[in-house]
Amino acid sequence: MDLDLDDGTLEFREEVRAWLAEHVRRLSSMDTEAGFAQHREWERELADARLSVVSWPEEFGGRGASLLRWVVFEEEYHAAGAPGRVGQNGIFLLAPTLFTHGTPEQCARLLPPMARADEVWAQAWSEPEAGSDLAAIRSRAVRTDGGWLLRGQKTWSSRAAFADRGFGLFRTDRDAPRHRGLTYLLFDLRADGVTVRPIAQLDGEPGFAEIFLDDVFVPDRDVLGEVGDGWRVAMSTASSERGLSLRSPGRFLAAARRLVGLWRTAPDRALRDRVVDAWIGAQAYRLHTFGTVTRLAEGGALGPESSVTKVFWSELDVALHETALDLLGPRGEVGGEWLDGYLFSLAGPIYAGTNEIQRDVVAERLLGLPRGDR
Repeated sequence: MDLDLDDGTLEFREEVRAWLAEHVRRLSSMDTEAGFAQHREWERELADARLSVVSWPEEFGGRGASLLRWVVFEEEYHAAGAPGRVGQNGIFLLAPTLFTHGTPEQCARLLPPMARADEVWAQAWSEPEAGSDLAAIRSRAVRTDGGWLLRGQKTWSSRAAFADRGFGLFRTDRDAPRHRGLTYLLFDLRADGVTVRPIAQLDGEPGFAEIFLDDVFVPDRDVLGEVGDGWRVAMSTASSERGLSLRSPGRFLAAARRLVGLWRTAPDRALRDRVVDAWIGAQAYRLHTFGTVTRLAEGGALGPESSVTKVFWSELDVALHETALDLLGPRGEVGGEWLDGYLFSLAGPIYAGTNEIQRDVVAERLLGLPRGDR
């Protein structure tokens, strides 16, 4: 692809850069009640500037910008040290799924409040005995008049402690094969029958929660896709999570620049190659993403190739932060941005489908290798 940005995109970059320079500020952790509220307000500021969801159609709060401009926005956003996106589960995971599988009514109803963080979404997929093996879920949705009754338990639900709504898979046909008889449903976390139990992380903050569902009513209008076709819809969400939207290259470009700056403050020849490898990895991921954007713009789709992407960015994140901590030595053990980033990076090879599972996907679906015994 042509990596020279056109004049319109360069003007857009300058607009974003100037706005962020004026508005970015430090917020409390989004995993606290007060910080969550601050992040909601930040999302609303972005929305007022029409920078919350730049690639969405204008009627939903976006600018109708190309995916290339979205990548440019993400680069500037992370370079400015802007706050984490409290609405990321909705904006980066559910929204692409709505655009692909949702009805016009669902898009008109759900996307505008999502863009402003008036409704923050939790991802409710994992269950106590079904983590990476998503098809093993046992939570059920039982038919009732006008909708469904949800029964079961979800765990490790990101943002659920303070979020408004959730999306997840539920078994609607107990006699169907594992990957069939599943339905993708949207539900209110404050509805009758919902119990949310926060899960404290190592820092004591509830970044995740368990969700218990006891005959929670969901109307038919909150079925995403067709009943029984939830697996296909969920794989659309998973492809977005692994391959493009959840971890844009801007995140790693900014971290790699900080790493190079850290090395320059106290050059260590023994770690020089690892610093260079991290910088090259971030640049490679950027170029790979440009290729993905080009393919999508030409009518392509995210497929099993997203598993390669997920393994790459998650391992890059760990290696980059490990190198920073080795450069810092004992100073890195007393806390700070690099240690926090390192602890978070360790989750990367687990969430969005463990890297072991992703390697199976690559082996079987991309390389055509025979399915191994499990």
